[in-house]
Amino acid sequence: MQEESKHNDALLVGELKAHNEKAFRSLFDRYYQDIYGYSISLLKSKELAEENVQEVFMKVWLHRETLDPTKSFRAFLFTIARNQAFNILNKAANDVVLREEIFYNTQQSYEHTDHRIREQDFKKLRKQAISDLPPKRKEIFKMSRKGKTYEEISRELGISISTVKNQMSKALESLRMFFETHDEII
Repeated sequence: MQEESKHNDALLVGELKAHNEKAFRSLFDRYYQDIYGYSISLLKSKELAEENVQEVFMKVWLHRETLDPTKSFRAFLFTIARNQAFNILNKAANDVVLREEIFYNTQQSYEHTDHRIREQDFKKLRKQAISDLPPKRKEIFKMSRKGKTYEEISRELGISISTVKNQMSKALESLRMFFETHDEII
C-alpha cells in the first residue's frame, strides 16, 4: 500500500508540474493533516502551524515546475515544513511576543495517532540535540524553555542579557543543524 501511495504521489507530482490544480488539491488534501500535526509539534501553536502549512504548500505551488516525481514528495514536504518551523523558532529567539507564543503557551491536546511514533522519535532526537549543547548554553536553553525571561536568566547566572540572547541564538542554530543532519529520521 505504501508503494501504491508513492506511485500515486509520483503521478500527481507529474500532473502538478504541468500546472494541474486538481493534482495540487489532491496532494494538499492528502498531506495537510500530516504537515499540520508535524508543524504543531514543532511550533506549539495552532496559528503558527496553520501558517506553516500554508507556506509549505505555497512553496510547492510556486516551485512546481522544479519538482522531481521520482523523489519522495512526502519527505520533500516535511523538509520544507521543518526548515520553515526552524526559521520561525530562530525569529522567535529575538521576538518577545512570538517567543512567548511558542515557548511559554501550552498547546491543547490534539489527536493525531499516526503522528505519535514520529513525535516520539522527534522527542528522542530533541533530547539528544539538547544534550549535545555545551553545558552553559544547555543551561540557558533549558531555563528559557521553563519560561524564564532573558532578564531572569541573566540575573540568575550573572551574565549579560546580550550573552543570554547570543547563547540562545547559537543553541537554536545548533539544534537546527542537528535536525538537518537527522532529517531522514524525522
